[in-house]
Amino acid sequence: MFVEYITLDHTRPCLAEPGKIIVVGKPAQAIESVLPLLNAILPNVISYNPRVCSLVLRRKPGFITLTPDTVYITQVKDADEGIELLGALRDLLNQTWDARETIQPRNAERRTPRPLDVWELLPRTNCRVCGEATCMAFAVALLQANRALEECAPLLQPDVTESRETLRGLLGNTATTRSVWRESGR
Repeated sequence: MFVEYITLDHTRPCLAEPGKIIVVGKPAQAIESVLPLLNAILPNVISYNPRVCSLVLRRKPGFITLTPDTVYITQVKDADEGIELLGALRDLLNQTWDARETIQPRNAERRTPRPLDVWELLPRTNCRVCGEATCMAFAVALLQANRALEECAPLLQPDVTESRETLRGLLGNTATTRSVWRESGR
């Protein structure tokens, strides 16, 4: 057995869908070695970033973000559903690991986020602190590397760490630094 359990570490309110929660789980051991295998076999991977070792899966509704030592699941009904989802994820990790000899790992970066994927993870306050008229405009600007996550003041709050980390994994390097070319005026 690759991962004996994934414990429910804590939950937070889900900003993407009021009334739902984000479930944060901790695997019994680091899971980075299974991420390239999942990247190779799962059709719902929307981002794999080997540099920061993160894999983001689309689930209906929401996302599952996997990092070596933490799992985030958004838009979960309650803690019971979260525990059930963590158990199913543990089973998926173990089944994938058991079949590793038959899977060609996909180590290449994979990014296919859409503006709506990014928008769903933003606080969606339309506060304009970032300089954009709406959070959707900010989402598009993030995808185009014209804005950085740090420009969204509500996203810097401690209670949205999971959304921020999911966005960081989803967007890769473009999420944290705007293009040097754009800032230098080239």
